Amino acid sequence: MAQPKEPEQHAGGSEFTPPLGVELPRPETQGSAFARPGTRTSSQLSHPAFTPPEGIPVVSLSKETPWPDRMRTMLRMPVGERPAPEQPARPPEAEGGPPVPRVLDLTLRIGELLLAGGEGAEDVEAAMLGVAHAYGLGRVEPTVTFTLLGISYQPSLVDAPVTANRTVRRRATDYTRLAAVFRLINDVTAADLSLEDAYRRLAGIRRNRHPYPGWLLTAAAGLLAGAASMLVGGGGPLVFAIAALGAMLGDRLAWLCAGRGLPEFYQFVAAAMPAAVMGVLVARFGQHLPGTSSLQASAVITGGLFALIPGRALVAAVQDGLTGFYITASARLLEVMYLFTGIVVGVTLILYAGVSLGAGLDPDQAFRAYENPPVQLVAAMVLSLAFAVLLQCERGVLAIAALNGGIAWTVYAALHQEGIGVGMSPVAATAVAAGLVGLFGQVLSRYRHASALPYVTAAIGPLLPGSATYFGLLGLTRGHLDQGFASLTKAAALALAVAIGVNLGGEIARLFIKLPGGAGQARRRAAAKRTRGF
Repeated sequence: MAQPKEPEQHAGGSEFTPPLGVELPRPETQGSAFARPGTRTSSQLSHPAFTPPEGIPVVSLSKETPWPDRMRTMLRMPVGERPAPEQPARPPEAEGGPPVPRVLDLTLRIGELLLAGGEGAEDVEAAMLGVAHAYGLGRVEPTVTFTLLGISYQPSLVDAPVTANRTVRRRATDYTRLAAVFRLINDVTAADLSLEDAYRRLAGIRRNRHPYPGWLLTAAAGLLAGAASMLVGGGGPLVFAIAALGAMLGDRLAWLCAGRGLPEFYQFVAAAMPAAVMGVLVARFGQHLPGTSSLQASAVITGGLFALIPGRALVAAVQDGLTGFYITASARLLEVMYLFTGIVVGVTLILYAGVSLGAGLDPDQAFRAYENPPVQLVAAMVLSLAFAVLLQCERGVLAIAALNGGIAWTVYAALHQEGIGVGMSPVAATAVAAGLVGLFGQVLSRYRHASALPYVTAAIGPLLPGSATYFGLLGLTRGHLDQGFASLTKAAALALAVAIGVNLGGEIARLFIKLPGGAGQARRRAAAKRTRGF
């Protein structure tokens, strides 16, 4: 009787184990992505197809480079090609490696503050990657959308990944807090902080109060509107005061709506109404005041609009789109559209009522250009200063933001205004001026190891399309559809020119200014050291 065949013994193999007697090609030795072009190791010489003919480009990740540049370079590399993190110089947090859940939680909390403060999605991902790498987590993938932060860490190819996420529900503009978070990230990436020290500093940042009281913010909104009215040719101190009063009333009304829990859309509707009311009153009864024949209602309403146009959100939206974060960019643009629609609704309701009451609002004022360089320069600097206060910038940044705003307006006037400039189109002149703002802001941020937003956002205030927005709405209100749509299209083009110019200026600064102090002053690291990390 035939004996049953004994089952085959498997020595810990799998269905992917090759049959006995079959020779497989030798695995290729992974080379370094940081080797000098044209150099090959002995293992690569046996496989000529491993290295491309032009060689492997050198990727500089030295610690002398600012951490946003190092992390941005790593983000644009595949996970398998990123250099492993170096062992931190700080004492080990625990036996057996870094505490992964706490590192991921700290990373998400830092990313939440950055995203809520208005940073672009790529900068938030770079910060999260830098914090995780600084504490020894190599295979990390951060993910940023408009309201959700996620991060995944896989210890090895055979281990299950550890994931965590955090929802961003509240957004608050506080560039002082944003600067403190950047300093924290800089210290973490320089291996100067333990995990517990980083947690303590982060808790202190979150507990810090805003640097300016509420009454000062309201006064800054009025100062911004008054300066904007002078920038577009308001005609005297009385227009300045009326525009400032309308903006302050709108600011207080928006705070009241926010305290009652109304969505931000309705807050913008309420904030836009008082400035429009002041403009209608000037147009209806201004001629009865002695010595006020030159009062312009358009300047009063335009000044109020300058304080409301969401330039910060627009710049962040365009930046996300240009860097490939299309979902986040779409969400930010949708936010801008809703906020802008709120402004349109608030102003249009008042303009309809004013036209019905016989207010002499004149759309033809849009074609009477105002050119007074000394007054406009001072107004632009005051506008940028007030905008910086509204953004809660640090006190040391206020003077720089005002100076950058004055430079931006000077460049725009030199390129566009007929009397002193070359007659360039307003869209092109705005793009060039915004590009210089972005370049200067990026340079200052690299020297100060801080975010570029405090130096950029306030400085673009004089370039925002307040006049084009108002005259577009007025044209639609009075039934001049062609003129109204043309002005609104011009406003959209100017806004996009501001956003694209700021982003392009920042990219040019990062492209040509590699290190603070210039490349010649940076200490070069050996190639063998570079291949081990950054």
